[in-house]
Amino acid sequence: MTNRRSVRLFAVITATAAVATVGAAAAPALTGSGQDGGHEPAKKPVAVGYGGAVSSVDADASAAGIKVLKQGGNAVDAAVATAAALGVTEPYSAGLGGGGYFVSYNAADGKIRTLDGRETAPKSADAKLFQEDGKPIPFDEAVTSGLSVGTPGTPATWEKALGKWGTKSMGKVLAPAGKLARDGFTVDKTFRQQTADNEERFRKFPDTVDLFMPGGKLPETGSTMRNPDLARTYDAIARKGTGQLYDGAIADDIVKTVRKPPVDPDSGDKVRTGDLTRDDLKAYEVRKQAPSHTRYRGLDVFSMAPSSSGGTTVGEALNILERGDLSKLSEKKLLHRYIEASRVAFADRGRWVGDPSAEDVPTEELLSQRFADSRACLIKDDKVLKSPVAPGDPRDPADCGSGDKAAPTTYEGDSTTHLTTADKWGNVVSYTLTIEQTGGSGITVPGRGFLLNNELTDFSFAPADPDVHDPNLPGPGKRPRSSMSPTIVLDDGKPAFALGSPGGATIITTVLQSMINHVDRGMPLDKAINAPRASQRNAAKTEIEPKLWNSDLRPELEDLGHAFTKIEELGAATAVQPLPDGRWLAAAEKERRGGGSAMVVRPSK
Repeated sequence: MTNRRSVRLFAVITATAAVATVGAAAAPALTGSGQDGGHEPAKKPVAVGYGGAVSSVDADASAAGIKVLKQGGNAVDAAVATAAALGVTEPYSAGLGGGGYFVSYNAADGKIRTLDGRETAPKSADAKLFQEDGKPIPFDEAVTSGLSVGTPGTPATWEKALGKWGTKSMGKVLAPAGKLARDGFTVDKTFRQQTADNEERFRKFPDTVDLFMPGGKLPETGSTMRNPDLARTYDAIARKGTGQLYDGAIADDIVKTVRKPPVDPDSGDKVRTGDLTRDDLKAYEVRKQAPSHTRYRGLDVFSMAPSSSGGTTVGEALNILERGDLSKLSEKKLLHRYIEASRVAFADRGRWVGDPSAEDVPTEELLSQRFADSRACLIKDDKVLKSPVAPGDPRDPADCGSGDKAAPTTYEGDSTTHLTTADKWGNVVSYTLTIEQTGGSGITVPGRGFLLNNELTDFSFAPADPDVHDPNLPGPGKRPRSSMSPTIVLDDGKPAFALGSPGGATIITTVLQSMINHVDRGMPLDKAINAPRASQRNAAKTEIEPKLWNSDLRPELEDLGHAFTKIEELGAATAVQPLPDGRWLAAAEKERRGGGSAMVVRPSK
């Protein structure tokens, strides 16, 4: 078996050589990385240089983070600045009306810390929140409603992160986003298409139409989109704190909007109301908790523990794969093992992971090598497991044993956004945030400039199997299970790389496959996150992107017993990595979601 340290060393050397070439070739175009002026900085998927790095899906947002770094801010300050800007330019994926998970590495003490900023259900919610007459209500009807809205966690996450680990005030880090909201950003093809995809439901709400379809029409690509209401909201939070949103005038507006959604009176549309109260908002707390942790090829992998299932599911899959040397496998055999490990880990996720404040979640046991070994025996190189695979019992592992009946994986939306930041002191942040489905609930808070989440639809509407316990049913104050997997990987206590992705439940497989590409296959980090993807989530068919669908691998794997569904894209990862010569690599997507934006403070010449 290849030495674990040599695998890691090979990956770093390969990455360094590759990005040096990219950085040199792209140096003239990267001169404007992190520029302070203008609202359409160039989008580049790779940047290499000194002083810190930011990678996100959007150039304006990455530029906001870089600006804060240039002003002496650290990675935490830059992460909040980038997230706030994404609330302007990516309002259908994230914003003040949503929540997320924040993972931070502190260079001073070498520790990883995390914040659970997930949205919460109203105190009045019960297991039948999305049922009527004993049956689940239609999913689309639930999404576009006040019923789907949970208490937002994003503003409180920003305040907690800045207060604990940042160096700048809320006003300083929100300033770039506020200016962007006032002056406007350039509408791209992705923004226009996302608006078009949501047009029918957006038109139910006059405030949403006024904000995102000026004049009642879809925004034109190349036009300027402004959001003065959001600029004023950011200004109010900068001056008075996030209390405005949890126990002030903005809180009043949120509650009123949820309890009586402002539907166009002439449309004839009926929208379900929610039961969110001022007490729900006032009681919200960000959880400061221990990260999930597992060892893989001599590296320490840290991510989010429950209420997110990301850290435990990625970690379990890595543990399952740990016993074999993937670097020596053919591409066919490696992809097969990755798919099967994902299948098994998702079976365990569905049975055991929920909000630990309401469920007995065996986090430590799910991440134990003993449990992974008891599950790995299910995987054979010459056959395919039949989904749904039954879960194991991490509390009492038995080789190839079952901990309960098999149950299908419940649905999870595929929106969200992710960003990664680093600074000149070596601090690193991996932050995933969301309003759930693209466009969230579709409901804009009048006069406030942001959409409300539909996060509560991440709960199971009903158990997939009535005879199997579902840890993800709604409950009072409960957090719906998430798949967000913001990840930071350490090598001997120092950052090796950090990454994450949007994409609902496909986040887990995106992060997992990207790590395998980089650590086991030795692919440079930027190439690892841009390689073709497959996503298996304990389903009959594995989703694969067109490049895999059209490859020779598909029929070979089908001969083995795999079945596939073609999907245009899976996830949209971003990553950062320190290089041996003191530079930072920032990496983003080249094509997915229209391409991402990687920037550094001082690009290499």
